[in-house]
Amino acid sequence: MEWLNTPARAPNTATTEAARLRQSQLTKPPGALGELEAVAIRLAGLQGREQPAVDKVHISVFAADHGVAEEGVSAFPQAVTAQMVHNFLNGGAAINVLAQTLGATLEIIDVGIKTQLTHPKLISQRAGNGTANSTLSPAMSDTQLNLALQAGADAAERAYATRAELFIGGEMGIANTTAATAIYCTLLKVAIPEATGAGTGLDQAGIVHKVSVIQRIIKQHCHHLDKPLEVLRHLGGFEIAALTGAYVRAAQLGLPILIDGFISTAAALIATKLQPGVAHWLFLSHASAEPGHVFAMAELKQRPLLDLNLRLGEGSGAAIAVPLLRLACALHNQMATFDEAAVAGKL
Repeated sequence: MEWLNTPARAPNTATTEAARLRQSQLTKPPGALGELEAVAIRLAGLQGREQPAVDKVHISVFAADHGVAEEGVSAFPQAVTAQMVHNFLNGGAAINVLAQTLGATLEIIDVGIKTQLTHPKLISQRAGNGTANSTLSPAMSDTQLNLALQAGADAAERAYATRAELFIGGEMGIANTTAATAIYCTLLKVAIPEATGAGTGLDQAGIVHKVSVIQRIIKQHCHHLDKPLEVLRHLGGFEIAALTGAYVRAAQLGLPILIDGFISTAAALIATKLQPGVAHWLFLSHASAEPGHVFAMAELKQRPLLDLNLRLGEGSGAAIAVPLLRLACALHNQMATFDEAAVAGKL
């Protein structure tokens, strides 16, 4: 996986400063549009143009199953992964509605659903029939990890080839909040009970059980968690690995990334540990309802665009935030400057 060693592309400092200067000349008090100003300036630097745009959005949803589901850590049975992928392919899920409304490209990638599916719209890049049960063994082998990382990189390559201006990665996988929480707790040194939430809807007893399972997972692998890829291999999932690969490759190609929620942020944490420059390319769409998310936001030094108590996954939270990015660009690009508006002095 030599491509993993390539650093992320550096933002364009000249266009960043040009955009910053333009913001200072627009007919408004300095800072009056708050975070929208910062978003536009960052996008300008990332896209290498003073007037940024996110009209062309590419959404890749990665689906896979988790062996740890055998431990009863989800409110839904494992079969729901495949059932929801069918729903994606038939256009009935939230992400389908959002992608259509946004005019975004949407693709679904099977990176390891337990039962292999066949559908003309499904991209199959399987690393296995679901991961192993991480309470007993590493979630995946080195070969499987590399296959899943490559599936993500390929998705970023497809987005770049179509001249996308923004990449969104989504996921589907019953029990993946357990895998993601184990990653959070290991990388961020967070107490397991503080980071563990309801996932798809566990009650309090279910959360307590989930905490005990994550404790067993981390104890099982504690002597093998000194490197980011080993954390991912031992604790993660194929879809989390694919998201990691997608984020690293998108940053290498110079493609801005809008992170979704709790699971996607786990992949972002791994990606930034592998290549710190990836952090420049990340925008955090929303604050997840999962309690551990706050620790990741602090680690990434990111403020979410939205805080709506979302916890669906699929890339849905990121898609919901796209109109804010588009409005930030429109305001930056289309507002008049003081000179253009013949307004004397600054407000």
